[in-house]
Amino acid sequence: MSQDRDDLPPEAQRALAEAEERRKKAKALDLPKELGGRDGPEPVRYGDWEAKGIAIDF
Repeated sequence: MSQDRDDLPPEAQRALAEAEERRKKAKALDLPKELGGRDGPEPVRYGDWEAKGIAIDF
């Protein structure tokens, strides 16, 4: 464990270790390619709710 985690209670250290293990075991989603979607970063992920000056309503 890192130096920053040494001062955490044992329960918190265990929870962090379990979460890290789950992240390692998680598989990437096999999603189909989106057809007709917009270019660039996903607006929901990056908070970009505007395109060409027009607000987008999902």
